[in-house]
Formats: sequence, structure tokens, C-alpha cells
Amino acid sequence: MTTQTVPGIAIALMGSTLAVTTPVAWAIAGAVLCALEFVLPTAFVIFALGVSAMVVAVVALVVPQLSLQVMLWMVCSTLAVAGVRQMAAARRPRAIAEATEAKTLVAIPPGKDGRVLYEGSSWRARCADAAIPLASQQQVLVVRREGNTLYVLPTEILD
Repeated sequence: MTTQTVPGIAIALMGSTLAVTTPVAWAIAGAVLCALEFVLPTAFVIFALGVSAMVVAVVALVVPQLSLQVMLWMVCSTLAVAGVRQMAAARRPRAIAEATEAKTLVAIPPGKDGRVLYEGSSWRARCADAAIPLASQQQVLVVRREGNTLYVLPTEILD
């Protein structure tokens, strides 16, 4: 097991050193990274890096080569971050489940973009039927979303 010495402030004043083994250093790094997730919320990316460091801390008890530990941390971190991103993507709704209502903020000419108020926010919008003009303050139904653009239809079209 590799032992590296790191001087502690109080102990250094007394002329001694504080011994920190490699597994302890990995565990401290993992704990710091996990704690940083609370300060810098990164959708659990920093937390995944910290958990990977904790895994390496356990493995470092039997694998003393630092180069292998670093490679293991990189592999574990890559897999953990990929897993976190995949879980986040699975939770994110990809499409609007049902037609929901919005209100136009400006008049939207046929085939042109305008703005609608949807779920409390202003969105770029376009009428799903390029031949229909929409008046300002008109109730519309959101039928789909493409990027940051909502495609809407007037509510009267369904009546």
C-alpha cells in the first residue's frame, strides 16, 4: 500500500507529519466531490464523479498502482456520468403528451412566427395550419413542439 505524507497545519508546527494513504485520499476526494453537488448542482454529474472516487478508494486497498487507480476512476466516471445522463434523458418529456391550451401574445400571420403564453412562459409559436391567421390574445391549442417552437391551432377549429 502506498503511503504519501501530507503535512497538517497543527501537526507541522509540532514537527510531525500526517500520513494519508492513497485509499484515504480517494475517499476524501470522493466525499468532497459528493458534497460539491449540493453547492454546485450539476444534475448529479459531480456526484457521479465522487461515487467513482469512492469505488476507487475501495479498490485501492488491493491495487497499489496509482496509474491503474486513475484509469479505473476515469472508466468508472465515464460510465457513471453516461448513466446519469441517460436517466436524465429518460425523465425529460420529449413531446407534449396532450394538446394543451396557450394564448397568443401577438397576432400571428399565416406561415409566420409569433409568441404565445404557454405554462407561464413566452414561447415562439407558429400555426400548424399555414393558411390560418391567429389574432392577438386568442386561445390556441399546442399540438406539437419542435425545438423551441410550439405549433398551435385555434381552439375554434375543434368546435
